[in-house]
Amino acid sequence: MQFIADFHIHSKYSRATSKEMNLESLDKWAKIKGIDVLGTGDFTHPAWFKELKEKLEPAEAGLYKLKGKYAKEFRKSGGDWFDSKKQTRFILTVEISQIYSKGGKVRRIHNLIFAPSLETAGEINRRLGMIGNLKSDGRPILGLDSKELAKILFDVSPDCFLVPAHAWTPWFSVFGSMSGFDSLEECFEEYAKYIYAIETGLSSDPAMNWRLSKLDNIALISNSDSHSAQKIGREANIFDAEMNYFSVLEAIKSKNPDKFLSTIEFFPEEGKYHYDGHRACGVSLKPEETKKYKNICPKCGRTLTIGVLNRIDHLADRPESGKPKRAIPFKNLIPLDEIIAEALDMGVKTKAVAAQYQKLIAALGTEFNVLLNAPIEEIKKAAPAHIAEGIRRVREGKVSISPGYDGEYGKIKIFSEKERKDLAKQKALWV
Repeated sequence: MQFIADFHIHSKYSRATSKEMNLESLDKWAKIKGIDVLGTGDFTHPAWFKELKEKLEPAEAGLYKLKGKYAKEFRKSGGDWFDSKKQTRFILTVEISQIYSKGGKVRRIHNLIFAPSLETAGEINRRLGMIGNLKSDGRPILGLDSKELAKILFDVSPDCFLVPAHAWTPWFSVFGSMSGFDSLEECFEEYAKYIYAIETGLSSDPAMNWRLSKLDNIALISNSDSHSAQKIGREANIFDAEMNYFSVLEAIKSKNPDKFLSTIEFFPEEGKYHYDGHRACGVSLKPEETKKYKNICPKCGRTLTIGVLNRIDHLADRPESGKPKRAIPFKNLIPLDEIIAEALDMGVKTKAVAAQYQKLIAALGTEFNVLLNAPIEEIKKAAPAHIAEGIRRVREGKVSISPGYDGEYGKIKIFSEKERKDLAKQKALWV
């Protein structure tokens, strides 16, 4: 069966995370988005792990669902604004932040862990709890080498899965320009053979990763890393396989294009670290410009933050058009509420945007159905024509982006300034 999965999120116990990141809210928003399998995130946190054990029950092998008293069906006939009888499946995951010295440098690496059962997760928690404080954050910070983390996981269970998270983020990733490594082997040593996938992160997409031939046998997965329920699924993975833990992992490991169909990606320029730059000075630079300035901010003389595009350029052995034989396809998308907001020339969190969003979901089922599958003519029946046009342009990649840099998200535009002025004149007719 075909389904969409987002494996990397955070709970309300992580820093800078919405209080609404609880299981009931995540279940609701997974149904709205069209996500079938959702990572729990943060299973190492004692309070969150207690909730997982209390509120979840086994579903398919290695997957969980909300127990009956916590689950809810949504019906328009009952006063809800959308219909859904589906039950979200949860997969046990956690992101670990590791800070340690290796090779004469301080390394800051984030790794995403998958566990096949609550019992396995409990044993992982017991062992990691002997190393650091798991109560301080949903994403715990441990002084633990990535190799040693892998050793612990696979000692607990060979069915655990470890994926370097947002693999190119400058400050906290396996390939990060500021504190990462040049290869998986350098990071994980003899355990590199058990690393079957990396997470692309918001500032890179598969095409950028394809430029490194050493990643040809590594699957590229994409996840939201969401800190709020409304943002789950901003990156995700599409499968056509049996819906269980072991089939999902096998589809990823094998890179079987009949089972691992595609990933859903940000436009990477929209990510916070696509270009090089210095946020304090408002300096954003392409890699060739950074080289000209010798990695120094031309305004203040401080060291620039080297972004993902530059880092990939540094490690790549293929041109930008390069592509491996067994590449999994991908689709760049923009979240539906952002498309609506631009079409209405309003803020994403305004009531007018929420009203149009709810109308589209009520009419067409889920956000992913609206963004990926629904015919444009059907979308026009449920929303103003310019919203439908915005969705069409995003599907075709016809957008304009000012790339993100040094922690600043990129700015993406679907309509030209002239079109935006025309939209503003019509706004009163739409809301």
